Amino acid sequence: MPGKVAIGRKRDLWISVSSRSVKEFNIMCNHMRFRKSEVAKVMPADTFYFSILRHPVSMMESIFTYYKSIPAFQKTRSLDSFLENSWRSYNTSITNNHYAHNVLAFDFGFENNVNEDAVDFRDRARVAIAAIQRDFHLILISEYFDESMILLKHALCWSLEDVLSFKLNSRSKQTRHALSPNTTEKIKRWNALDWRIYLHFNATFWHKVESQIGKEQMKREVLKLRQLQAKLSHTCLKEGEAVDPAHIKDAGLKPFQYGAAVIQGYNLNPDIDELTKTKCQKFITPELQYTNRLYTQQFSELTKNKKKAARIAAIHSGKTGMKGTRKPLW
Repeated sequence: MPGKVAIGRKRDLWISVSSRSVKEFNIMCNHMRFRKSEVAKVMPADTFYFSILRHPVSMMESIFTYYKSIPAFQKTRSLDSFLENSWRSYNTSITNNHYAHNVLAFDFGFENNVNEDAVDFRDRARVAIAAIQRDFHLILISEYFDESMILLKHALCWSLEDVLSFKLNSRSKQTRHALSPNTTEKIKRWNALDWRIYLHFNATFWHKVESQIGKEQMKREVLKLRQLQAKLSHTCLKEGEAVDPAHIKDAGLKPFQYGAAVIQGYNLNPDIDELTKTKCQKFITPELQYTNRLYTQQFSELTKNKKKAARIAAIHSGKTGMKGTRKPLW
């Protein structure tokens, strides 16, 4: 049987790609709106499901900066202004406005347009939490990323080297905005469903840490992980840390820029051998470029057909050889 991959891109959109070269899929890790019944069609029955949550307050601040161009935010001067007039400026039927309200709940496949004053709010929250607990083996917490990696390591019987990473898609400090206590509370009320979900799984996260690893063992493993990360950083990175996109030398390592955010990336250490360079590049390649590379490797036949179709289209449009001709996505 030909292999299949389901790629979630937009609301309730699933694209199936068939390929004779792939018989079975082992990992699905792209952005999607979760729907267990669809994922189960393309993944093995013994798949380990895990996800990660970000604090709804810091996430809302980030979303307002990154998605400033969505209709819900376009005419709003500040996050505070949006929160004061949220229901008046928020139209649930407009494309991409889901980013502005309970986006955690949305990504897990639930109705996100729910107010904490709604009669059935508690029931909705309870149903969402129960469904996530049923469908996922492990829920991690972004604010405790290193601890999360240790918990994941134990769950999957991995080594510390298996969970080494560099932070990608991080904003520069110049586009981060401190929030007042008042704004923080407004966000919690506006994204009340997300807040309930986060509180519950933050608690279960620490319960797993205590019951499965222990706090002292966790501290020791996190320390060792950070030591390995520092060593890797010294080996791989020219500056030893993330830099603004204007300072990234290799265009292929520049992350996608969107909205008012300035997304940082990395420069490779020029004094490393080719084998080490290849390893380091995998750690710092932005997600779009990495996805493109994986797609090309996994679906080489489809990639060739897409490129061929793009060349034919360019010939018919009279753009062959023109400097401004766009490259195909894959």
